[in-house]
Amino acid sequence: MADGMKTDANVDITDVVCPMTFVKVKVALEDLNDGQVLGVHLNDGEPIQNVPRSLKDEGHKVLSVRKAADDTYDLIVQKNGLAQ
Repeated sequence: MADGMKTDANVDITDVVCPMTFVKVKVALEDLNDGQVLGVHLNDGEPIQNVPRSLKDEGHKVLSVRKAADDTYDLIVQKNGLAQ
């Protein structure tokens, strides 16, 4: 994954449309322990506008967001990172 950050799991939601984008990320996070890191590959537009905000609202910490050459994004999020 981008940034050289180690992720504990990855999920690609580029083939999913809102509101299922966040649901898929939420399900992936449920498999992780608090403090573990998830890499999320997502599209421009609604997903990049809504998913990071929804993650923060649920107490997760967005560690980085990087735009790729193909106009998709790689998001790195720490489960329950805002609570630690």
